[in-house]
Amino acid sequence: MQIFITGIAGFLGSNLADYYIKKGFKVSGCDNLIGGDLYNVDPKVKFYNADCEDLVKMKKIIKDVDVVIHAAAYAHENLSIFSPNLISKNIINGSTSVFSAAISNKVKRIVFCSSIARYGEVKIPYLESGPTMPSDPYGISKLAAEKILINLCNTYGVEYNIAVPHNIIGIKQKYDDPFRNVASIMINLMLQNRQPIIYGDGEQKRSFSDVDDCVYCIDKLATDPDITSQLVNIGPEDNFISVNDLFKKLSNKLKFNQEPIFFKDRPNEVKFANC
Repeated sequence: MQIFITGIAGFLGSNLADYYIKKGFKVSGCDNLIGGDLYNVDPKVKFYNADCEDLVKMKKIIKDVDVVIHAAAYAHENLSIFSPNLISKNIINGSTSVFSAAISNKVKRIVFCSSIARYGEVKIPYLESGPTMPSDPYGISKLAAEKILINLCNTYGVEYNIAVPHNIIGIKQKYDDPFRNVASIMINLMLQNRQPIIYGDGEQKRSFSDVDDCVYCIDKLATDPDITSQLVNIGPEDNFISVNDLFKKLSNKLKFNQEPIFFKDRPNEVKFANC
């Protein structure tokens, strides 16, 4: 089987690529290297330096593949409040470009990596069949991309699945990004002996998913012939932890003996999120 992965130099994309190479699959993929790093890309991968928003290029490089996994995105949910055009353009336009290129090249299946941000401020735990009320442009864009994928695949007879991972942590995680993943941001600052910032009272709660668990689940959505037209939450039912408790766990692990700095609440931040 041949797999094409967008965002293949990024955190999730590169872990997916490593997994499929070990399984003996042929793996190709693209990345614009804004959030990814070539260091993450295995030499066995056929790599293209390309932006997903470039439809002409995407049509050229998605060739002779069975499955496309669209993992690329500016995963900056908090930035989307302040730069909505940047984020929505990347997610909606970029995703539509990838879906269109894949369909025009007659791939068998497309897997879209959405986000738990699609749910927003609704009752927890989030259910796949439950309501969606995204609270920021990032979540709204992910939900819009899902609807475009479903519409196009139903129109042209292409299989699809939608993965909804959240708060992924693990190897190849990016630590120098100030806008995503509270755990890596805190770790980075603590290693520099700098005080992490906590927004609000720090009692907002999240669950964290090991990247290997996410890869295993996404592989099922990509390769299992009996799983199609599904939207699947990926994340633990337990390990629901506040940002304050996360800080304590990390500071104990790293022997960091300073207190965090508390800032006012971030706009539109969801208080509790788990699936």
